[in-house]
Amino acid sequence: MNRLVVSSVMKRVVTGGGFTSSSGTFHVFGEVAKGQSLGFSVGWRRLMSSAAEHSSSGMEKKGSHDVALEKAEKGGISSYWGITRPKITKEDGTEWVWNCFMPWETYHSNLSIDLHKHHVPKKFLDKVAYRTVKLLRIPTDLFFKRRYGCRAMMLETVAAVPGMVGGMLLHLRSLRKFQQSGGWIKALLEEAENERMHLMTMVELVQPKWYERLLVLTVQGVFFNAFFVLYVMSPKLAHRVVGYLEEEAIHSYTEYLKDIESGAIKNVPAPAIAIDYWRLPKDATLKDVITVIRADEAHHRDVNHFASDVHFHGKELRDSPAPVGYH
Repeated sequence: MNRLVVSSVMKRVVTGGGFTSSSGTFHVFGEVAKGQSLGFSVGWRRLMSSAAEHSSSGMEKKGSHDVALEKAEKGGISSYWGITRPKITKEDGTEWVWNCFMPWETYHSNLSIDLHKHHVPKKFLDKVAYRTVKLLRIPTDLFFKRRYGCRAMMLETVAAVPGMVGGMLLHLRSLRKFQQSGGWIKALLEEAENERMHLMTMVELVQPKWYERLLVLTVQGVFFNAFFVLYVMSPKLAHRVVGYLEEEAIHSYTEYLKDIESGAIKNVPAPAIAIDYWRLPKDATLKDVITVIRADEAHHRDVNHFASDVHFHGKELRDSPAPVGYH
């Protein structure tokens, strides 16, 4: 019975007819009210017209969205979100090609720093730090011997860890205790970034082998966690360890320079990234690069021994302003 009713209604709809109810005659897509009615064909045309407009509007919106996506794919994600990097140029007007550092982060290295300063270990913790570093040097010497390029590349992956760990923990401490850091967060993160740029430079000079990459993963995993625990337990010991590590780095880079001067290592042209980062002359060589890196390590030595001394005097780092910008 229901099927017959539905069939009858559909036939009337197709032919433009209506159907009768107890309240009167009604047309599909029309109504009978005060002697006026709208036919099926008019209602159908309006429906189709409205649907077409809606469909057209949707296609336009979709089209503009697709265009935006296409532009984003061509110009980068930033173009889609409206976040763009301004065009950066060098002093001579040429385009700045580096994304890993900006022109205002470059500097002329201070080569007049004393390379022979040494913190004589007198207190117990100083002796622990000094002997620990000397112990760690043994396997390094056995593995790399006089391959100072590979040694430098490997050790820079470790040297960039302490500044990041110290800066991170001081950052969290500042948040927890609502205290200023005295600039030490920035100073330590600046040190970590400087060490990372040493690595970026050395990678241009020495292409690491697969087993050296594997060694980096292992050493960094162990060293990061060990140094993290050490810094939580005793910041003064942690900074002293880094100070002695930097003294060893100075020694290693000095030996590196000796091999360059003797001809054992070829004095190749300096990588472009090093020339821009340290503002070296265009004809700079490997010797110039190693010289400025060694000076950086001497500055890191001073910063970390100074930080350790602050703790040994019973003060916090924030009590003594940090040497920000002290490369």
